[in-house]
Amino acid sequence: MLKMLLDPMGGIVLTNDGHAILREIEVAHPAAKSMIELARTQDEEVGDGTTTVIILAGEILAMSLPQLERNIHPVVIISAFKRALADAVQVIQDTSIPVDVNDDSVMRDLISTSIGTKFTSRYSDLMCDLALTAVRTVSHDAGGGKKEVDIKRYARVEKIPGGEIEDSTVLDGVMLNKDITHPKMRRRIENPRIVLLDCTLEYKKGESQTNIEISKEEDWNRILQIEEEQVRAMCDAIVAVKPDLVETEKGVSDLAQHFLLKANITALRRVRKSDTNRVARATGATIVNSVFDLTERDVGTQCGLFEISKIGDEYFTFLTKCRTPKACTILLRGPSKDILNEVDRNLLDAMSVARNVLFHPFLSPGGGATEMAISVRLAQKAKAVEGVQQWPYRAIAESLEVIPRTLIQNAGASPIRLLTQLRAKHAECMTGVCSWGIDGEAGKVVDMKVLGVWEPQAIKLQSVKTAVESACLLLRVDDIVGAKSAKTSGVGVGGGGDD
Repeated sequence: MLKMLLDPMGGIVLTNDGHAILREIEVAHPAAKSMIELARTQDEEVGDGTTTVIILAGEILAMSLPQLERNIHPVVIISAFKRALADAVQVIQDTSIPVDVNDDSVMRDLISTSIGTKFTSRYSDLMCDLALTAVRTVSHDAGGGKKEVDIKRYARVEKIPGGEIEDSTVLDGVMLNKDITHPKMRRRIENPRIVLLDCTLEYKKGESQTNIEISKEEDWNRILQIEEEQVRAMCDAIVAVKPDLVETEKGVSDLAQHFLLKANITALRRVRKSDTNRVARATGATIVNSVFDLTERDVGTQCGLFEISKIGDEYFTFLTKCRTPKACTILLRGPSKDILNEVDRNLLDAMSVARNVLFHPFLSPGGGATEMAISVRLAQKAKAVEGVQQWPYRAIAESLEVIPRTLIQNAGASPIRLLTQLRAKHAECMTGVCSWGIDGEAGKVVDMKVLGVWEPQAIKLQSVKTAVESACLLLRVDDIVGAKSAKTSGVGVGGGGDD
C-alpha cells in the first residue's frame, strides 16, 4: 500500500519507499532520529532495503529489552551481538551464489525482485530494461581493474508529465531542457561537431563599477567598436575549429549570435554545469575555459544526431545516437508529477540494485529465505555459546524472523503455521544454499530458486550490519540529557555563571 504524505508547503508525496516516508515525517525522540538516519545511510550506500533495516533494527532493540530486564550488562549484550553479526555475515556468504552480470535474464529477475512491491511492479519489464540499459551505459573502467558506475552524476532522469509510462525510454545520449538562441539557427544536425564552453560570449565588463571619461565624440564610437571587435575575435576563434554546435554555461550576446549564425553555427546558452559534464562524456568534447584556447582535440565528434523537439509546451534539445555514450538521460513520461516522482524513486532503487551487482556479483535468496537461514543457523550455534552471552546471541536469531513474519502478515496468511514450516525446511539443510522463503503474493512456503526471487548480497550484508550496529550504539546509551539552550540576550556572554 502507498502512503500519502502532506508536507508543510501543501505538496503531497505518494510512496511506499521506506526512506522517502521517514525523510518527510517529523520526529522528536532522539533515538527515533537515529533510526531515521539508518534508512538514509542504507539508501546512500546500496539504494534498497531501507524498510528492511528499520524493521530489523526495531526488532533487535525490542529483543534487547528482556536481556536488560534479566540484569545482563549492556556491554555483555553488545559483545554477544557482535559475535552473532560475524556469524550472520558468514551465513549470508554461505547462502549466496555467484552471478554472471552479462546474463540479461538473471539481471532482469534480480531487478524485478527489487521493484516487485513498488508502484511500478506492473511495468516490471520496462523498468528492468530502463535500469539495466542506464547502468550499463554509464559504467566504464576507471583503470587499475576498477569499474566506475556513477548513476547520480551521469544518468539523469528527466520527468515530463504527459503521455504514458510505457513511453519512457533511455536515450543513447543526452537531453537538455534548452532551445536555440536564434530562431534562424539549425534545429537538426546529423553528425554535429560540438564545442563546449565555460566562458561568456559577451563583451567583458569590469569586475567593479567602471567610469570612463570621454572628451571627443569619436572616442565613444571607438569604445563601441572595441566591444564589437572583442566579440568578433571570440566568434572567429570558435569558427576556426569549424563546429556545428556551440554550448556555453554562460550568456551569448545578440552580436555573438549574429556572427555565429553567419557561420551557420547553432548556439545554446546557460546550460547547467552538470548537463555540460554529461554532454562532454557522451560526445567526447572537452569543456574549454577560453575560446582562444580551442583546438581540434576539444571538439566532440561522437554524437550522431542533434535535434530540437517540442514535448508538451517546452522545447528540448536531444543529442542522441552517440557512438560510445558514457552518460545517458532517462526520459520518464506519466500522467502526473506525483506519479512521476514515485516512478523516479522506484527506478533509482532498480538502478542501485543493478549497480551493486556489477560491483559485487553475488546473489542471496529473497522472500525472507536469507534471514530465516541466518536465524536457524544462529539458533543452532547459540547452544555452543558459553555463559549469559547465549541469551542475547539467541535474541539476534529470533529477531531475524521478523522479515519472513512480516511477509506472511502482508500476504494475509497464518504467521505461526508458515513460520514453523519454513523453520523446518531450513533445519533440514544446515549447510550450503537453502533458498526456501515466503511467496509474498500467495502466502506460501516456496523455493526461491523456482520462483526466481533473488537480491544482491551487498544489500543483505548492509542491512544486517547496519541494524545490529545501530542497536549496539543505542544499547550503550544509559541516559538522555537535554543540552542547555543558547541565550538569546547578550547578557553574561563568555561568563559561566551559576544557573
